Amino acid sequence: MSAPRVVIADDQALVRTGFRMILTARGIEVAGEAADGGEAVDAVRRLQPDVVLMDIRMPTMDGLEATRRILAESPDCRVLILTTFDLDRYVYAALAAGASGFLLKDVTPEHLAAAVRLVNTGDALLAPSITRRLVERFATGDSVATPPAVHRDLAALTPRELEVLTLMGHGLSNAELAAELTLSEATVKTHVARIFAKLSLRDRAQAVVLAYETGLVAPGAST
Repeated sequence: MSAPRVVIADDQALVRTGFRMILTARGIEVAGEAADGGEAVDAVRRLQPDVVLMDIRMPTMDGLEATRRILAESPDCRVLILTTFDLDRYVYAALAAGASGFLLKDVTPEHLAAAVRLVNTGDALLAPSITRRLVERFATGDSVATPPAVHRDLAALTPRELEVLTLMGHGLSNAELAAELTLSEATVKTHVARIFAKLSLRDRAQAVVLAYETGLVAPGAST
């Protein structure tokens, strides 16, 4: 797969410049920048990037609304949310809107580049600590957005698919699932796609919520 093309959306020029330097030094093309959500939406329309690094708190149009509009128009684009605090309540709404994950702004250069490449493959960046908080928010009704109702008949899944769903609930990426189960990533992706289809799930965030709601994964549990 070729290197991803990225748009950086943040109202702080210093942050944009720093991220641009980090990514370009690691062979990732920065196709454009945006200082607010409206500019981000326009940049995606013009430049058709693979990934958007999206700050949440920006003037004119915030990153949450920009994420909704971008994914409505360009569903193949991947959005990575940038946040200062991992408990930022808007992170959960962004995941529900279809964002592929989140990054703290103090992320290391290596992690930033790896995260961009990861979501460009169609995977999601959902750390176990954040998935637990995501579920707790939905469970208590404290989230900004509530996920749509999903079909919970886990009997439709094969034993292997149940195993995959459980590990997804722990926040494992496709690559980590492949290593844990001694499978190829292609096989893992097939299992994930079948789980989504059988349970009427839109994305990985809903799959994680379902894994907790059905008791496949308990908050605080480890793999």
